[in-house]
Amino acid sequence: MSLDLDLQIASDAKAIPSLEQFELWVAEALKDSGRNETELTVRIVDEEEGLALNSTYRGKDYATNVLSFPFEVPEGIELPLLGDLVICAGVVAREAAEQQKDATAHWAHLVIHGTLHLLGYDHIKDEDAELMEGKEIVLLQGLGYPDPYGDRDI
Repeated sequence: MSLDLDLQIASDAKAIPSLEQFELWVAEALKDSGRNETELTVRIVDEEEGLALNSTYRGKDYATNVLSFPFEVPEGIELPLLGDLVICAGVVAREAAEQQKDATAHWAHLVIHGTLHLLGYDHIKDEDAELMEGKEIVLLQGLGYPDPYGDRDI
């Protein structure tokens, strides 16, 4: 599989994973997708930009951990562009600390979670959430990370 990942760092945060880590996590989320070639952007932002984007696109007045913007390919056009992920570094750090999670494991979870959204997974309905969370758990455990939702066996 060919992956072209554009990593944009628009944050002053200190503990941002490397490009190689992002590539590993995205590739893990894509491995059973059937995609041979994929392009996507991962943009790391501070809370101000995260708040503005979450407000504009979701009508929420707070910065969230990850936003997924799938690319809608026009009919008749073939492009490997999957979309964009926007991850708020400050929210990731705060959540990891509050939830007593390893920060790298939390980053991995959010990248995989966001990439699955780009692939069309969602968690609005309970049965969809169960499917998506189960996939996240399996993928993360395959990388050596713990279940981000608690200790469940999938």
